[in-house]
Amino acid sequence: MAVKGNYRALRHPLGRALLRSVRSGLAAVILLSGCANHIDHGKSVAHLEAPSHSTPRHGAAYNRAYRVKGRIYYPLTSARGYRERGTASWYGEESGHRTAMGTRFNPQGLSAAHRTLPLPTRVRVTNLSNRRSIVLVVNDRGPFVGGRLIDLSHGAAKALRLSGLGRVEVEALD
Repeated sequence: MAVKGNYRALRHPLGRALLRSVRSGLAAVILLSGCANHIDHGKSVAHLEAPSHSTPRHGAAYNRAYRVKGRIYYPLTSARGYRERGTASWYGEESGHRTAMGTRFNPQGLSAAHRTLPLPTRVRVTNLSNRRSIVLVVNDRGPFVGGRLIDLSHGAAKALRLSGLGRVEVEALD
Protein backbone atom coordinates (compact mmCIF):
# COMPACT_ATOMS: atom_id res chain seq x y z
CA MET A 1 0.00 0.00 0.00
CA ALA A 2 2.80 2.44 0.84
CA VAL A 3 4.19 2.13 -2.68
CA LYS A 4 0.79 2.93 -4.12
CA GLY A 5 0.54 6.02 -1.90
CA ASN A 6 3.97 7.27 -3.04
CA TYR A 7 2.98 6.65 -6.65
CA ARG A 8 -0.08 8.85 -6.21
CA ALA A 9 2.07 11.63 -4.70
CA LEU A 10 4.39 11.49 -7.70
CA ARG A 11 1.45 11.91 -10.06
CA HIS A 12 0.73 15.26 -8.40
CA PRO A 13 2.74 18.20 -9.91
CA LEU A 14 4.14 19.19 -6.51
CA GLY A 15 5.24 15.61 -5.84
CA ARG A 16 7.14 15.47 -9.15
CA ALA A 17 8.76 18.84 -8.44
CA LEU A 18 9.88 17.58 -5.02
CA LEU A 19 11.34 14.44 -6.57
CA ARG A 20 13.22 16.51 -9.18
CA SER A 21 14.60 18.75 -6.41
CA VAL A 22 15.81 15.76 -4.40
CA ARG A 23 17.42 14.20 -7.48
CA SER A 24 19.12 17.50 -8.38
CA GLY A 25 20.38 17.94 -4.83
CA LEU A 26 21.81 14.41 -4.75
CA ALA A 27 23.50 14.91 -8.11
CA ALA A 28 25.06 18.17 -6.90
CA VAL A 29 26.35 16.52 -3.71
CA ILE A 30 27.86 13.64 -5.68
CA LEU A 31 29.50 15.94 -8.25
CA LEU A 32 30.85 18.41 -5.71
CA SER A 33 32.16 15.78 -3.31
CA GLY A 34 35.11 15.25 -5.64
CA CYS A 35 35.95 18.97 -5.40
CA ALA A 36 36.28 19.04 -1.63
CA ASN A 37 39.67 19.93 -0.18
CA HIS A 38 41.08 18.24 2.87
CA ILE A 39 42.15 20.77 5.49
CA ASP A 40 44.51 19.56 8.18
CA HIS A 41 44.21 22.05 11.03
CA GLY A 42 47.19 20.45 12.81
CA LYS A 43 49.70 21.88 10.30
CA SER A 44 51.01 25.40 10.57
CA VAL A 45 50.28 27.85 7.77
CA ALA A 46 54.02 28.25 7.13
CA HIS A 47 54.30 24.59 6.10
CA LEU A 48 53.55 24.64 2.38
CA GLU A 49 52.84 21.36 0.71
CA ALA A 50 51.33 20.43 -2.60
CA PRO A 51 48.41 18.02 -2.59
CA SER A 52 49.38 14.40 -3.06
CA HIS A 53 48.89 13.02 -6.53
CA SER A 54 48.69 9.60 -8.04
CA THR A 55 51.73 7.44 -8.56
CA PRO A 56 53.62 7.70 -11.85
CA ARG A 57 52.20 5.76 -14.80
CA HIS A 58 55.25 4.33 -16.52
CA GLY A 59 53.45 3.52 -19.76
CA ALA A 60 52.02 7.03 -20.11
CA ALA A 61 53.27 9.12 -23.04
CA TYR A 62 54.68 11.75 -20.68
CA ASN A 63 56.95 9.11 -19.06
CA ARG A 64 58.44 7.82 -22.32
CA ALA A 65 61.67 8.98 -23.98
CA TYR A 66 61.25 12.30 -25.79
CA ARG A 67 63.30 14.66 -27.95
CA VAL A 68 63.76 18.41 -27.47
CA LYS A 69 66.14 20.55 -29.52
CA GLY A 70 67.73 17.42 -31.02
CA ARG A 71 68.50 15.82 -27.65
CA ILE A 72 66.76 12.68 -26.36
CA TYR A 73 65.72 12.51 -22.70
CA TYR A 74 64.96 9.24 -20.91
CA PRO A 75 62.65 9.63 -17.88
CA LEU A 76 63.58 7.55 -14.83
CA THR A 77 61.44 4.50 -14.11
CA SER A 78 61.51 5.32 -10.38
CA ALA A 79 62.25 8.40 -8.30
CA ARG A 80 63.26 6.30 -5.30
CA GLY A 81 66.42 7.68 -3.72
CA TYR A 82 66.64 10.66 -6.10
CA ARG A 83 68.50 13.61 -4.57
CA GLU A 84 70.40 16.23 -6.51
CA ARG A 85 71.68 19.78 -6.13
CA GLY A 86 71.68 22.30 -8.92
CA THR A 87 70.32 25.54 -10.29
CA ALA A 88 66.61 26.31 -10.19
CA SER A 89 64.73 28.85 -12.23
CA TRP A 90 61.04 29.70 -12.28
CA TYR A 91 58.42 30.12 -14.93
CA GLY A 92 54.97 31.62 -14.89
CA GLU A 93 54.15 33.10 -18.28
CA GLU A 94 52.60 29.82 -19.44
CA SER A 95 49.45 30.41 -17.36
CA GLY A 96 46.59 28.27 -18.65
CA HIS A 97 48.79 26.19 -20.94
CA ARG A 98 48.88 22.43 -20.52
CA THR A 99 51.66 20.64 -18.65
CA ALA A 100 53.28 17.48 -20.02
CA MET A 101 50.66 15.53 -18.03
CA GLY A 102 47.82 17.42 -19.71
CA THR A 103 46.73 19.43 -16.66
CA ARG A 104 46.42 23.21 -16.81
CA PHE A 105 49.51 25.03 -15.52
CA ASN A 106 48.81 27.25 -12.52
CA PRO A 107 51.69 29.73 -12.04
CA GLN A 108 50.68 30.37 -8.41
CA GLY A 109 50.51 26.65 -7.56
CA LEU A 110 53.22 24.44 -6.06
CA SER A 111 54.52 22.58 -9.09
CA ALA A 112 57.69 22.17 -11.13
CA ALA A 113 59.19 20.89 -14.35
CA HIS A 114 62.04 18.35 -14.48
CA ARG A 115 63.60 16.65 -17.47
CA THR A 116 63.79 13.06 -16.18
CA LEU A 117 61.80 12.49 -12.97
CA PRO A 118 58.71 10.31 -13.54
CA LEU A 119 55.48 12.31 -13.69
CA PRO A 120 53.93 12.96 -11.23
CA THR A 121 56.57 12.89 -8.48
CA ARG A 122 56.38 14.67 -5.13
CA VAL A 123 59.68 16.33 -4.23
CA ARG A 124 61.06 18.47 -1.45
CA VAL A 125 62.90 21.48 -2.83
CA THR A 126 65.23 23.36 -0.48
CA ASN A 127 66.64 26.78 -1.27
CA LEU A 128 70.29 26.36 -0.21
CA SER A 129 70.82 30.09 0.41
CA ASN A 130 68.12 30.41 3.10
CA ARG A 131 67.24 26.74 3.93
CA ARG A 132 63.53 27.28 3.17
CA SER A 133 61.91 24.16 1.75
CA ILE A 134 58.58 23.18 0.26
CA VAL A 135 56.97 20.01 -1.04
CA LEU A 136 55.63 20.22 -4.57
CA VAL A 137 54.61 18.06 -7.50
CA VAL A 138 56.71 17.66 -10.64
CA ASN A 139 54.09 17.55 -13.39
CA ASP A 140 55.88 19.02 -16.40
CA ARG A 141 59.05 18.63 -18.51
CA GLY A 142 61.93 21.11 -18.55
CA PRO A 143 64.01 23.17 -18.12
CA PHE A 144 65.68 22.88 -21.49
CA VAL A 145 68.33 25.50 -20.75
CA GLY A 146 71.83 24.23 -20.06
CA GLY A 147 72.96 24.04 -16.44
CA ARG A 148 69.48 24.08 -14.87
CA LEU A 149 68.09 21.28 -12.75
CA ILE A 150 64.46 22.29 -12.18
CA ASP A 151 61.93 24.94 -13.22
CA LEU A 152 59.63 26.02 -10.39
CA SER A 153 56.21 27.58 -10.75
CA HIS A 154 56.13 31.22 -9.69
CA GLY A 155 54.20 30.27 -6.54
CA ALA A 156 56.86 27.72 -5.54
CA ALA A 157 59.70 30.17 -6.23
CA LYS A 158 57.93 32.81 -4.14
CA ALA A 159 57.46 30.37 -1.25
CA LEU A 160 61.19 29.56 -1.37
CA ARG A 161 62.05 33.28 -1.66
CA LEU A 162 63.89 32.53 -4.87
CA SER A 163 64.18 35.36 -7.37
CA GLY A 164 65.78 34.67 -10.70
CA LEU A 165 68.13 31.69 -10.41
CA GLY A 166 69.11 29.94 -7.19
CA ARG A 167 70.89 26.88 -5.85
CA VAL A 168 68.52 24.20 -4.60
CA GLU A 169 68.44 20.62 -3.45
CA VAL A 170 65.72 18.40 -4.92
CA GLU A 171 64.77 15.22 -3.04
CA ALA A 172 62.10 12.77 -4.24
CA LEU A 173 59.55 11.76 -1.60
CA ASP A 174 57.61 9.06 -3.45
